[in-house]
Formats: sequence, C-alpha cells, structure tokens
Amino acid sequence: MRLPQETIRRKRDGLALDEAAIADFVAGLTDGRVGEGQAAAFAMAVFLRGMSIPERVALTRAMTRSGTVLAWDLPGPVLDKHSTGGIGDAVSLVLAPMVAACGGFVPMISGRGLGHTGGTLDKLASIPGYDAAPDLDRFRTVVAQVGCAIIGQTAELAPADRRLYAIRDVTGTVESLDLITASILAKKLAAGLDGLVMDVKTGSGAFMAGLDAARGLARSIVAVANAAGLATVALITDMDAPLASFAGNGLEVAYAIDHLAGRRREPRFHAVTLALAGEMLIAGGLAPDREAAVARLNAGLASGHALEVFARMVSALGGPVDLVDQPAKYIPTAPVIREVRAPGTVARVATREIGLAVIGLGGGRTRPEDGIDGRVGFSELARPGDVGGRLGVVHAADEAAADRAEAALRAAYAMGDGVPEGPPVIERIAEGT
Repeated sequence: MRLPQETIRRKRDGLALDEAAIADFVAGLTDGRVGEGQAAAFAMAVFLRGMSIPERVALTRAMTRSGTVLAWDLPGPVLDKHSTGGIGDAVSLVLAPMVAACGGFVPMISGRGLGHTGGTLDKLASIPGYDAAPDLDRFRTVVAQVGCAIIGQTAELAPADRRLYAIRDVTGTVESLDLITASILAKKLAAGLDGLVMDVKTGSGAFMAGLDAARGLARSIVAVANAAGLATVALITDMDAPLASFAGNGLEVAYAIDHLAGRRREPRFHAVTLALAGEMLIAGGLAPDREAAVARLNAGLASGHALEVFARMVSALGGPVDLVDQPAKYIPTAPVIREVRAPGTVARVATREIGLAVIGLGGGRTRPEDGIDGRVGFSELARPGDVGGRLGVVHAADEAAADRAEAALRAAYAMGDGVPEGPPVIERIAEGT
C-alpha cells in the first residue's frame, strides 16, 4: 500500500500518479486511514498541479468502486443529468419527473451546495419528511414504481467522493477541473446509468466563469465518462444571470412546483430544461431528434403527468402527499420579506455575489457541519435589460440579515443602458469534439 503522504508529495511536485497509488489513496479515504488534513492536502495538490486524463479516469473509477454500484432491470432506459451548479438552478426538480413522464427512469444522486452555488439536496431538505438518504432497496423501489428519485449520496454509493466533496467545499478547491470531473462521474457511474447529460455552466455565476474553461470541463467530463463506459454529452449553458428569478432552497422548490403546474414558466429556465431533458430522451432512444423530444416533454407537462410524477416521488420518499396542491402549507416562509428597488435599467448582474448573499442569509454553508435555513433567499430577481426598478425581494430570518442581503443585492446589480442576455444554451459537446 502507498503511504498517503507519498501520494500527496508526488502530486505536490507535479508528478503523475499511477492507478495503484490513486486506488490506495481512495481506499484510505473510504476506510479512514487518510486523515482530514491529508485529504485537504491532496485536494489542494490536485487543484494546483492538475491531473492527466488517465489519472482522472483512475480517480473516477476508484471512487466509483469505493461503494456499491447499482444494476437495474427496468422496462426503459436509465438516464440522468448533472449541473456544475449555478444560482436559481432548480432544473433537476423539474427535469427528473419530466423525463420519467416520457418513459425514462431517473435515479438522480445529487449533492449539497458547493461554494456559492445551491445544491439540489439542500432544496429537497426544505420539504418536510422528505428522505434524501433512503436505503438502496427503497431507492430502487421508488425509481421502479415512480420513474424517478432524487436523493443524496448514501453511505453505500461512492463514499470516498462523499467525504472529499465536503472537504472541497471548505478548502478553496471546489473549482478543480479534475476533482469536479471525478466527483460528478463517480456518483453517476455508481448509479448504473445508460446515459448522462451534463450541464456545464459558464458566466459570472459559474465555477468555470470563462467559456474556454467551461469547454475544458465539458470535454474532460465527456472524455472521462466515455472512457469509463458511460455514454455522455454535455451542454454549455449561460450563468451570467440567475437561471430562475428565485434563489434559495424552499423558494426554488415552490418555483419548481409552479413550473410543473404551468402557473409560472419563465422562458430562459424552460429553454434550458427542455434542452437537457431532450438530450436525455434522445440518448435513451425515447425520441429520434430534438424536435420530437421537445414535443413529448411539453405534452407531459400539459397533461399534468410530470407534476403527478413529482408528487408521487415526494410522497414515496416520505414527503407530504398534497405538497403540489398546497405548497404554501409545507414550504417554510421567512419572517422578513422585503422588496429592493433601484431606478434605471439592469446592465449586468454579478451572479456569484447573489449566491454568496444567499449563504450570508443562512441558505448555504461556510463549514461542512453548518445547518441550512430553507426559508431564506431571493425572489423576483431582475435580469439584464429589465426596466422597472425592482431588483428582487429579500427573504430573511430577521431585519439585520435583510439589511445585509439588501446591500449585497444592490451591489450585485450594475445599472446602465442595459444589454440583451446571451443564448441560454451556448453549445453541445459530445465525444470527439
């Protein structure tokens, strides 16, 4: 067995790690032989020195094999989507039931918030009773009977990644292309998928703010996934403004329910959701092309089938049976709700700052053990080009927190002549591109 400190030293010095060294280190993460300091040092060494594609494949495979790898026997394709994270990105809550309504099966393993971005798992935690960590038997049953289940990493699935994921969040190593690639794919490979669609964000609210960096991550994920045996394509999507006009855990759950129910469908959010879900249907052989995929997805929304699937998933995992009928009864409301106004036209949004402001309100973590306040965040967020004076609405636990959030929101917006937003979906990357 390779000593953890020797593996760290070798990567610190910019040298390549062989498959055995990576496997030994990941085994130590899993069984506790690798300490917190060593795990943090390894993450920083990888962040600073990087990994080759073969190293990324070896790390991904080792983390996948650190726990159970699921196998499915279902009457349809097993598909998933993953986003690199953004602000107002509640797509998973809407997409999973939409794809399930079209005949796909979506065993979605989601994570907590990382850095300034929100996590799907934290959003679901705002639903009373929802069990985001069921045992594998229950997980399998819900996927088979409902068509989708969104849960967090259990102790059985990619436990090495679960440990490293929390360490990255608080050590300034979230943005590592190598660690992002391995972390995402370890969970997806462990889920036993037939196909994966990646949503790689770019812009002011993304980890990969520049387009070239986003392309690099998309190509890394596609290359490593396909090398590890998982057919994957990636879409690069815009995060120069919040994807939805709501940012905050409970607020985004309510937004997702409204979207599924047809009460509120913002064009930009809907376009990204359809693009990602459409790629999933094509990958699973459920639609021959994008036009047919979009038509099938919209039909599932119009019939109410997608909303019904979401409701069944929530109740099957312990949440309220009538959540979609009475969301206000169950989703917590902040004690202080305050509108923030400023004259003029919105020119730019520092989207990352809005994410940090949500954390400042208590809607994210600064330490792995921190709790999350599901009530707080922002709603009705303005977008570039908006005129009318309202920047957004603050939802806070108290007046002092609302004051800080209002100041942060004002600082995040630049007013001026206004510029049109770029396209929500920028480009598609598949194997060989």
